[in-house]
Amino acid sequence: MKKITLLPIFLFALLTAVLFHKQSFGINLFIIEALVIVFLIIRKEIGFKGYLHVISIGSVIISAVFTVITNSAFSIWMNFISVFFLTGLLAYPLGRSSFTIFKISATSFVLSQGKFLESLISAPVDNKFFTAFKKVKYVLIPIPVIALFVGIYSFSNPIFNEVLSKISKSITHFFNYIFSVIDPALILLFAVGLIVGNFIFIRELFTPISVSEHHQADLLVRFRKKIKRNFNFNGLKQELIAGIFLLIVLNAILLAVNIIDIRWVWFGFEFSGQYLKQFVHTGTYLLITSILLSIFIVLFFFRKNLNFYKNNKWIKNLSYIWLGQNMILVISVAIRNFWYISYYSLAYKRIGVIIFLVLVLIGLISVILKVKNKKTIFYLLRINTLAAFILLVISSGFNWDNIIARYNFNNASTSFVHLDYLASLPDRSLPYLDKSAEELKNIDAIQNDKYSFRSSMMSAEDYVNTIEFRKKQFKARWENQSFLSWNLPDYLAYRKLF
Repeated sequence: MKKITLLPIFLFALLTAVLFHKQSFGINLFIIEALVIVFLIIRKEIGFKGYLHVISIGSVIISAVFTVITNSAFSIWMNFISVFFLTGLLAYPLGRSSFTIFKISATSFVLSQGKFLESLISAPVDNKFFTAFKKVKYVLIPIPVIALFVGIYSFSNPIFNEVLSKISKSITHFFNYIFSVIDPALILLFAVGLIVGNFIFIRELFTPISVSEHHQADLLVRFRKKIKRNFNFNGLKQELIAGIFLLIVLNAILLAVNIIDIRWVWFGFEFSGQYLKQFVHTGTYLLITSILLSIFIVLFFFRKNLNFYKNNKWIKNLSYIWLGQNMILVISVAIRNFWYISYYSLAYKRIGVIIFLVLVLIGLISVILKVKNKKTIFYLLRINTLAAFILLVISSGFNWDNIIARYNFNNASTSFVHLDYLASLPDRSLPYLDKSAEELKNIDAIQNDKYSFRSSMMSAEDYVNTIEFRKKQFKARWENQSFLSWNLPDYLAYRKLF
């Protein structure tokens, strides 16, 4: 690594300490990422060389904007993941699979730290700072031995121990004074900035991963192997027969399950105040597990030369039917989730189930294409990882906290209102959580009639007191933070409340 690369790393670390010291994530995150992207474009390290490059740069910009306009933990995490993805692609611009890019990025994060330390140790001798750093390392090596003997002498000699205690107290007072002047959080932020800066600007490539991807292809290739056998045994034909038998039985079972779900879940569901735990929680997780297992079964049979077997029409058609039936099962799971939301309102996990089911549908379609067009597992990983990444970035642009708060109170006459859960939503949702005692009294009357377990949860009075206390805290926090923490949801919440 060239010496000049160290300058942007130290500047980035300094900027991190300045922008984020005693601040929450807001416009400061957008500012630092915008500066980094402009810097990399000027240095011609970022280029629009293919769809992955366009998606990676676009995801960083879009998610950075989302951190300001939604400012949810979800949008902030997706922004970090987007930066992680872009950095991996910059380390390996020829990458074809987002799955590979994430692996490159993970190894680069570790290797770049070592490369940074190596560059400091091997810095040119005419630089006084780096020369001093190289000399210090020789002083540090004997310290453990010195500490050992100091400990021995201290335990064996009371007077020496007393003198040592006085020296130790003086050193402690000195550092307490230093830390009272210099905030340790500032030093920590600078250190974090160095680590992240190394990752972004050094980007050390782990060659075995790139070499491994280079040998991967989207299309399967038939390999003919001559194996000496003692018996006349056609393994591929036996596998075909086993596959046909298995898929016929599984299709018949799943058909029965789908008919029951269509009759009972789609059109015949009746709610009578039950908790729906088995119906939704256990049932949904088991059905999702069965769908994933169904995908693996198809992948098992179409992993190798069965794709090229001339009499594979039956097993192919049975696989299409099997995957199609699993799509119906996905719809059944979605409808279960819909009934749960209808009677028990919105929550993060219920929204997460919807997003996950969309990804499962994409996965099932990609498996059908894999079987039809003789694609590889690499193709599936490439398509589905990228689809998941894009969908999650787009999803992070929604202010789910406000959507949950508004939906749950607007549907209080038909759905369960979990006050304990709503009271825990972030400050940005306070305008939609702020309800009068009279409104909550009316909601309570409806809820207690429909849900027998409602009485064991937070009362309307406790909810009002909690929200009032949180409003005061939010007002103090917003008025005492600088513009660097500014974000749109908190700004709008403050305007609406105060």
